[in-house]
Parts: sequence; structure tokens; C-alpha cells
Amino acid sequence: MAYTTIDDPQANYQIELWTGDQSENARTLDGDTDMQPNLVWVKGRSFADTGGIFDSVRGATKLLIPSATSAESTVAQSLKSFDSDGFTMGTESALNKSSNTMVAWCWKESAAAGLDIIEFTGNATARNISHNLSAIPEVIFIKNHSSSSSYWTSYHKPVGNTGELYLNTDDGAGGSVAAWNDTTPDASNFRLGANTGVNGDGNTIIAYVMAPIQGFSRFSSYIGNGSTNGPFVHTGFRPAMVICKRYDSTGGWYTYDIKRPGRNNENAYLQADTTSAEDTNSGNFGFDFLANGFKIRGSYATLNASGGTFVYMAWADQPFVNSEGEPANAR
Repeated sequence: MAYTTIDDPQANYQIELWTGDQSENARTLDGDTDMQPNLVWVKGRSFADTGGIFDSVRGATKLLIPSATSAESTVAQSLKSFDSDGFTMGTESALNKSSNTMVAWCWKESAAAGLDIIEFTGNATARNISHNLSAIPEVIFIKNHSSSSSYWTSYHKPVGNTGELYLNTDDGAGGSVAAWNDTTPDASNFRLGANTGVNGDGNTIIAYVMAPIQGFSRFSSYIGNGSTNGPFVHTGFRPAMVICKRYDSTGGWYTYDIKRPGRNNENAYLQADTTSAEDTNSGNFGFDFLANGFKIRGSYATLNASGGTFVYMAWADQPFVNSEGEPANAR
């Protein structure tokens, strides 16, 4: 049996690094395969600022801030277009600051790649929302983008259908708002409660719905051991990007990718829940990208507390075994 259905992860996920110039220009993704992204998350590396999330359903120039509850804003000089081989960035300094380093994480929307982007109008009544993945979602991020006070609410399979995490905070898992109406998603729908953050009456809401694809993406959990010889987490591929979040207690959304700084022991992380610049706190936050997973090398409690429970999301740089059942060649 084939191990992966996606031999070329770069057809569905790529990372772009550049030095900002506050000029409008096309950012051509440098992977071996051209990819038109549908979801782009931009963050400054060398300076503190909000960054932004854009998707092709809401449209170019429509900015959401991952570290805040802010409503959607139209920023003419932000991401100006989704292009066949990347995107065009405008002059907005938070997204293209002159002489500062930037990163963009870019996903393609398709059932084959396990991503569906859905916009709907809330009705403050428990309901099903249909999706097109034909698989059971294990991660869902929802933002009421009409509201300036609604949190980024997220579902993660290990947390379960009675709890939620918030992308814009470092809070542990909560369960007081019944965001998912105590119902696990299925291969056709996910269930929402009446909470304003996920289903506000008359509000416009965006959902990023994700299902794991063998050999390309994995969404699961690990238990920390408090050691610099931390847990090895098997994904079945060499990750290009990993996001980790402690959920039994407070802890930020630690984001690593294979291009920053491009070597093991990886320690360059960004946090979704803050405006902070990239940090390289070696020793406390060390991280290795391996051929079939990742290994925690840091001992800090928010990444590797002894007995702590953590969710993670990982996307592939290279499958461990290709669709022919053969070992993939490392790039």
C-alpha cells in the first residue's frame, strides 16, 4: 500500500522568506513546483508586529490578525493578489518592512491536501456546517471576522469536542463556551454551538478546516518529559513546519519551519499569539526536523513540561515513503 498520496508536498504547502523593501512586488515561491496559495500567513521575523492572515475566499487585501481579536480590515497595500506561483505584497510595513526579514507560510486549498476554507453567516443557533474534505477534520480554526472582540477559536482532536484553544492567547484548553456543541466532526460536517465567537447572529465567519493526509500532514499530541533530550514525535515525513501548543496549562503557539535557520538544532521560533519578533533562545526551545518526524530538544515548560500535554500540527517537506511504497529521496 502506498504510504502517501502526495509525492510533492510543495504542490500544496510552501514557505517564502524575503527581506522587506516596502515596495509592491510579486513574491514567487521558490519551490520546485509552482503553487497558487489560498491561505497565506505572513509574519515579520526581525521586528515585532502583528503580521497577518489572508485567504482567497475572503479575498486579497482582507487582513486578519492572528494575535488579536480584531475584526477583518481592508488594507490596500497588504497582500494584493494570490498569484499562480505565489502572491503579490504591497507596501504595508507590518507585512513588508524595509530591510527586515519576513516569512510567509502558504497553503493550497483542496480535499487532496486536507484543507477547506469556508465562510458562512452565523445564526446563534446550534447547527452543522458542511465541508468538502470527505474526511474527518482534526483541526478547525474559526474567526468571527465581523467582530472586534471574538477570539480565534480552534478545535483539536486531542483536546476533544468539549474544549477549545484560542490562537490569539496562550491559555490552556477551555470548555465553557460549548463552541462545538459537544459534538465531534464527521466526514461531511462540523457542529457549532450558539457562541458568538463561532456562530454570532448575522456575523460573517471564516473557518479553516483541516484533515490529516498520510505522508503530508499530521495533527496529534505528545507528552513532555522536561529534558533537553525531549520526546521524538513520529509524523511519517520530514516536516517543513510544526506548530506546538501546550493545552493542559498555559503555553504559546510555538511555530518552527525548516527554513529558519535551516539547520538542526533548530531554535528559531515565532509565536502566533504574540507580536514578538523571531526568538532564538537556544537550549530552552531546541527542535530537530528529522526524516520521519521531529524531536524536542528544549526543556522549557511551554514546549516540553514533564507530563505536560501538547497538541501539534505538522506539514511535510518530504515524505518518508513515496506513493510507490519506496523510500523518498531526501532533498
